[in-house]
Amino acid sequence: MKMNDTPAPLIPETAASTFAALGSEQRLAVMQALVRAGGGGLTIGVLGARCGITGSTLTHHLKILAAAGLVRQERQGRATICAADYTVVRQLSDYLLTNCCADCGTEGHDHG
Repeated sequence: MKMNDTPAPLIPETAASTFAALGSEQRLAVMQALVRAGGGGLTIGVLGARCGITGSTLTHHLKILAAAGLVRQERQGRATICAADYTVVRQLSDYLLTNCCADCGTEGHDHG
């Protein structure tokens, strides 16, 4: 997919299950670290150190995020690189802004 292609909008069931994957403080910390890392991602070791989560706990959280499509994992030699899937992150953002804020507009409303 080209960077300028617009992803298909999420249906409510898919949006709900994807948001559910973010339903823990540790998984949110993992996503925050990966989004901040950019498209190159992070090795599992660096990711764990940044989030303070290691071993089987980190593996468990990555499995949930990957199943939801939020995280991609790729082997590079002996390392596993994890990266946020920005297409899915953008779909979630668009879903919220389109479906949850549709009636509020931007003028006269505090979204902060």
